[in-house]
Amino acid sequence: MPRFNGTGPLGFGTGTGWGRGPCGGGVGWRRGRGWLGGFWDQPKITEKEEAKILEDDAEVLEQELKAVKERLVELKGKK
Repeated sequence: MPRFNGTGPLGFGTGTGWGRGPCGGGVGWRRGRGWLGGFWDQPKITEKEEAKILEDDAEVLEQELKAVKERLVELKGKK
């Protein structure tokens, strides 16, 4: 953080940088975090929770696909 004045790396305020400096407590590199954002620090989920998440994702994707197909029909009908 420039000048250690709490304004962040580009002057946008606290919490806008990587958190590695003294003002951010250096949390960017603590607790095993690195360039990838600490994906290995993610909490574990059960298979049941994962299944629910995947079911929800599938539902969203199905809705998006339906909307895309409907739009394609509209576009083909205007020719």
